[in-house]
Amino acid sequence: WLTCNIDAHNFISEEYWKNNYDYVKDILPSAELFAYYKDNVIVGFLGLTNSYIAGIFVNKKLRSLGIGKKLLDTAKEKRSVLDLSVYEKNTGAVDFYLKNDFLTTDKDIDTPTGELEYQMQWKK
Repeated sequence: WLTCNIDAHNFISEEYWKNNYDYVKDILPSAELFAYYKDNVIVGFLGLTNSYIAGIFVNKKLRSLGIGKKLLDTAKEKRSVLDLSVYEKNTGAVDFYLKNDFLTTDKDIDTPTGELEYQMQWKK
């Protein structure tokens, strides 16, 4: 989680992610997690709370190999609606979600970071 967020969000201070690490570590067990394994090692996971995708995280060395899509497709099988927030500047993620049939439903400034975020939704 930490490494992926720092890597994907170079426009946000690394300290922001480090300061949120303990909080995420505490709430992660309450999320429904979908993991992708390679050689019995987790190399990617998707966190889902109800219909909200908290994030898709894939090992940097294994990105663009379809792992994120497989994780997302698994979540789509389990839900009829999926929601998420993504930073506008995270163009790779924005493009990924648009290619996977998500629509932008709103946009707003994320108060803690001051960054513009898109709210996106997918419906079956």
